[in-house]
Amino acid sequence: MGRIAVGIEYDGAAFHGWQRQPHASSVQETLETALGRVADSEVALTCAGRTDAGVHARAQVAHFDTQAVRAPRAWLLGANSELPAAVNLRWVLPVPDHFHARFGALRRSYRYLLLNQSTRSSLAAGRALVVYRPLDAAAMQAAADDLVGEHDFSAFRAAECQARSPVRRIETLTVRRRDAWLTVEVTANAFLHHMVRNIVGTLLAVGLGDAPASRAREQLESRQRRTGEATVAAHGLYFWQVDYPAEFGVPRDSAIIDTLEAVGV
Repeated sequence: MGRIAVGIEYDGAAFHGWQRQPHASSVQETLETALGRVADSEVALTCAGRTDAGVHARAQVAHFDTQAVRAPRAWLLGANSELPAAVNLRWVLPVPDHFHARFGALRRSYRYLLLNQSTRSSLAAGRALVVYRPLDAAAMQAAADDLVGEHDFSAFRAAECQARSPVRRIETLTVRRRDAWLTVEVTANAFLHHMVRNIVGTLLAVGLGDAPASRAREQLESRQRRTGEATVAAHGLYFWQVDYPAEFGVPRDSAIIDTLEAVGV
């Protein structure tokens, strides 16, 4: 029995989230079906972080165990030939049995994309949240700074969140602007259900001038989700990066990263 890690990118609009569901299309089921055809046996995937319906992924990571012996290139090309255009394997890597896509991750990063302009965008539709009123990125960053560190994030978790503890450690939370594009990037050891989308909702209120920069700290200290701003739409959120110990040699790059960085995404 060997363990295989895979890097995945997908368009979340095509699926009802990562997790397999009885009567809806999921990223997990779609990938397991494709990999199972290559393996000629059932495949069960464990991912680094489950995403909700509509959330995209640039660099999701998952692993599976199999008795099938295939070259990495055979896994990669074989699975991609079976997959729809909305999901794609970026790389395949044999890993030791003690590698675990979820529990072995050191940190995870998400990016939320905002397009701040007065008109809608055909190209950004389904890929970023268009905000028509002016946004103050500096005020958003000031609010974001209060959320960095280890805290009880109960005020930013969904009511249906099943995590045993609301305590998480945010390592970085940055708001960057380039022309009309804003990105909110957050890196943490782990995330609660809807945590990033709820944080962005609060930062958005600050950026629009509907709340002071102290709003993020006040919401955090309240530990009450019911007092928070609205959860922003899923289509602007990307599972951006997962980091593992160097010993595993998990790739960090993506074919699209240089282009996205060039335009400030």
